[in-house]
Amino acid sequence: MTTDAGVVVVMNPGSGGGKVGRFRLVERAGRYGATVRMTGPGQGAAWLARQAIENGAAVLGVAGGDGTVSAVAAVATDAGLPLVVIPAGTRNHFARDLGLDLGDPARALEALGDGEPVRVDLGMVNSHVFVNNVSFGIYAEALLEPEYREAKARTLAAIAPRYLAGQQWVDASVEAPGERIEHPQVVLVSNNAYHLGTPRYLGRRFTLASGLLGAIVFKRPAGPPPPDLFVRLRRDLRRHATGHSAETGIVAWAAAQVHLIVPSIFSLVVIVAMKAGAENRLVGGSARGHTSAPTPSGG
Repeated sequence: MTTDAGVVVVMNPGSGGGKVGRFRLVERAGRYGATVRMTGPGQGAAWLARQAIENGAAVLGVAGGDGTVSAVAAVATDAGLPLVVIPAGTRNHFARDLGLDLGDPARALEALGDGEPVRVDLGMVNSHVFVNNVSFGIYAEALLEPEYREAKARTLAAIAPRYLAGQQWVDASVEAPGERIEHPQVVLVSNNAYHLGTPRYLGRRFTLASGLLGAIVFKRPAGPPPPDLFVRLRRDLRRHATGHSAETGIVAWAAAQVHLIVPSIFSLVVIVAMKAGAENRLVGGSARGHTSAPTPSGG
């Protein structure tokens, strides 16, 4: 039986166009005495992490994109183990908001030697962990399209008009402060709130330890959208980091839980909630009405 004493780093060789190989992360992790386990067919990131724990790992590491990080973070949290995050994906939103160097993923391996542990939040949608956000509506539907990975902007542009015109919506209701929002256009719930006030930092999270989710909901419009809808949306997103805009139907708030009620025989309730964080060792510092089932996207 193999014994994984010390540190095991789960790496996704396909993430970020092959950053694991390009930055020689396997070799560099070995210099710190870490054992590397590579994802592949039948060997998902969460499975590898669980195997490492069963074999005696005391610290987990993960090199990959946000999806790979989410999978290993869930396992590390359940086991009460520290997690070293190595930003080897394409976007690396979680690692960016942790303050890691996205230009040189190998620098994160220094945490295996002298990293300082910090505690951060994780989000949960029912029993599934996410590190960034879970969404219902435009973005979630776009992710299901085969063309999305190669043509993100074009795919989103093809889907968005149906939602913005009120011809497609999320078949659910959302419990917002003081009201229940029926059939929203978009629901976005993030692990800690996104900054919306200034263009330079739009979409950043300046803390991952507030203990609160950030929620943004676009209400279904009563009529056709105005020609300057995108301008109004951008303006209101900046103004209403929390609050309500009657003009564009944006509602934003922060809470420890967000409830979505999905109509069905048994009326499914989707609960998005905060989860006690994993300990992370960081380096120094259309034309007719159509409903969209609330398929969440999360990472």
